Formats: sequence, C-alpha cells, structure tokens
Amino acid sequence: MPAAGSIVLMGSGELTATMVEVHKERLARLGPEARAVFLDTPAGFQLNADQIAARARDYFRRRVGCALEVVSWKSRALLSSPQGEQALAALRRADYILIGPGSPTYALRHWRETPVPEILARRVAAGACLVAASAAALTVGRFTLPVYEIYKVGEEPRWEEGLDLLGRFALPLVVVPHWNNAEGGTHDTRFCFMGESRFRLLERLLPPGCAVLGLDEHTACIVDLAAGEARVRGAGGVSLRRGETELRLASGARIALEVMGGRVAGDAPAAPPGPRIATASPPAADAFWSRVHGIEERFRQAQKRTDPAAMAAEVLDLDAFLWSAFQDLENPEALAQGRELLREWIALLGAACSACPRAREEELAPLIAPALRLREELRRGRRWAEADLLRRLLALQGIVVEDTPEGPRWRRLEGRGP
Repeated sequence: MPAAGSIVLMGSGELTATMVEVHKERLARLGPEARAVFLDTPAGFQLNADQIAARARDYFRRRVGCALEVVSWKSRALLSSPQGEQALAALRRADYILIGPGSPTYALRHWRETPVPEILARRVAAGACLVAASAAALTVGRFTLPVYEIYKVGEEPRWEEGLDLLGRFALPLVVVPHWNNAEGGTHDTRFCFMGESRFRLLERLLPPGCAVLGLDEHTACIVDLAAGEARVRGAGGVSLRRGETELRLASGARIALEVMGGRVAGDAPAAPPGPRIATASPPAADAFWSRVHGIEERFRQAQKRTDPAAMAAEVLDLDAFLWSAFQDLENPEALAQGRELLREWIALLGAACSACPRAREEELAPLIAPALRLREELRRGRRWAEADLLRRLLALQGIVVEDTPEGPRWRRLEGRGP
C-alpha cells in the first residue's frame, strides 16, 4: 500500500454508470482485500437515508463487483455510544471510503468535535482512498457552500468553515460540485445552483490564496497524493479558478498538485507525462440532463405546431429514457425531476388534444342536419322521389342515411366523401 493515498472528488453521479470504472480502478490499486465502506452522514436527516445506503451497497455489488459496508453515523448523538464506537472502528479499518449526497452543512455539524474528520485524514495519509461526491465534495475544502440555505431558503450568499481535509495535503481549495448544472432550464443553476452572478459574489468573499475547484456533473477529479498529480475522468471537465485566472481541465487531463495547490504557476510543467491543461471552454453538458433537454426541445416544438402525435412520441421517448436511467441507477433526485416533467407533458398533451379539430362527424353535423330536416319535410309531403334524390345525393358524398323508428340517423363511410 502506498505511503499516501488518494482523494477522489466527484461532481455527481457517484452511483451511476459514468463512475463505475473510476471506482473499479481505485479499488484495484488497493488490492483484493480492500475494505470499502459508505458513510451516511450527509443524508442522515433524510427519511430515506437507509434507502440511499442500500442503493450504494447494491450498486457496488452489481456494478463494481465489491462488497460495501455501511458505516452509519447519522448524528453526533452517537458519540460515546456502542453503535458510534462500532462505526468509528469500521472507519478506522476502511481502505475505501465513499461519502455522497445530502446536506454539506448538516454533515459538518455532525462531524465537528468528533473523531470522524481526523480518522478520514489519517486514513488518506495511510494510503486509503476517500471518495467525496456531490454534497460530501463540498465539505472537504477550506470552506463549504451552504447550498440549501442559499438556494432553497434564500439566505445571503456566504461560506462556512469546511473540514479543510485538502489543506492538510497542501491544497488550499474550496470544492464546488454540480459546476455545469443545467436543471434550471430557464434560469442559471451552474456553480452548484448558485448561478453566475451570485457565484461571482461568493468568490469575492474568499480570502487570498484560496482557489475554487469546480467539478462538472458525472465527472471525477482523482487527487493521487502518492503520484503528486490529479487526473480528470468522466463526462465533463474540471475548472481551477484562482483570482482572475482559470484553468479548464478536460476529461483525461492531468495536472501537478503543485499547480493545483498554487505553489507553482499555472503554466508550469505538471508531473510526467506532462500536463494536458485545456484552455477555458464551455463545460460539457451533463449526460442525463442533456438528453432530457433535447427531448424537451422537440416536445416544445411539437406543442407550438399543435401536433399531438409528435408530442406523444416525445412523451414516450422521455418515459423510455427515464426507465433506462432508473435501471442504470441514476440519481433519484434527477429521476424525480424527470418524472415531474413527464407529468407536466401529459397534461399539456391532453390540452393540445382538446384544442385540436373535432371529429369529422362532429364537424359535418351542422351541414347535414338541415339536409335531413328538408328530407323529412319532403317525406311528410309525400314527395317521395325528391326525398330519395336527396338521400342519393348525400350517399354520393359518403353520407349514409338510415330511417329508424326514432327518426333518421346518418354515418360517414370511411374513405368516402368530405
């Protein structure tokens, strides 16, 4: 086992198909006896916390081919309890520690003044791999972003103290996942739902020397402490912003940790085989939301044309895609939002159908009714020849008139007449 391990930072998708190979590669480096655990603290307040942990365990069994033990530390109330001691003991033995979704500020509150932060740092220093994804990625830097408090509650933009786990390894950074988030549709939700204007303000609140590491969704930044470099894997890229400068790292790029930590200028050589630092470029769209928004655009175009058949085709396409994403263990929050969109489209499809032209029989009724009334008057006047002539004229137009005890009925022959 190496003298120093690694920290894998994921923008999202830690339990989806895009990150399977990252998990496998990191575990392979630790050897077949590596003990992998899932720490559930960030989602400890959620009613579905146990389901999230079970999903992680199932994902590792099915997709990664590795057993995953759940280390449950939902609250610092466990401190000094038998259950808490067991959880801490399991963390101390772990070689691969995965921490994922939830609230970063909740996790920090329930880790502070407990042994958890020190255990995480010591395990990494001893050669273990820490995978911090989504909410957990926000916690490992010098400061953390209180996302829910700002985005959902409307509190003033601010930073809170983070674990500064990266700082222990000479990386004075704040980590911001969901860098290229596009769920807002009509409003900017990049930069972890902050949007550009609000995030620019947040950057100005950071002290000098503290850089921002932005992680696109379904993207991993593998900080290999033993090798002295970081590598980018996944669907998007990574942005390193320090002051007014930005380095954009595409998937596959490498960067020396001296550059990432600001100890060497950004254009200095990175660790062999040399850096592949891309110039600033638009972040790659998240695969899930890119597909959803593509289907949405086609649906909206069909809606503008009042084309129910095309709208229905896109509803079915979205339904099939969501089912496929569910089977690939896509993020449940993304799936829930996709289902909300699907329900909205079904309602819009119903409205479009209601606004479409009425059935052909309903359209013809105002024209045929006077002809039938005239025929009845002719019959009452015993003008049989004229009544039959009118009936034949209607038949030539594909309208069949049938006389019944309740009065005349008519129907349209398919493929004939108006």
